[in-house]
Amino acid sequence: MATENRIPPDITRELRSLAHDLSNSLETILQASYLVSQTELPASTRRWVEMLDQASQEAVTLNRKLREILRSQS
Repeated sequence: MATENRIPPDITRELRSLAHDLSNSLETILQASYLVSQTELPASTRRWVEMLDQASQEAVTLNRKLREILRSQS
């Protein structure tokens, strides 16, 4: 990456910290979603749990991509 496109180190550190905290929160959401999905639920409620799980998985993927970008700043 060209020098002019680099994120300043202090901002990179802060973004890494935020991405790490986001990972922790997403892990909690995914675990809770999994546990809820293991219970007997009406079909309409099960669909909401599936939507929650899918959105959480997408957020994990986005956060992983963000962390890869930040790692490339090192």
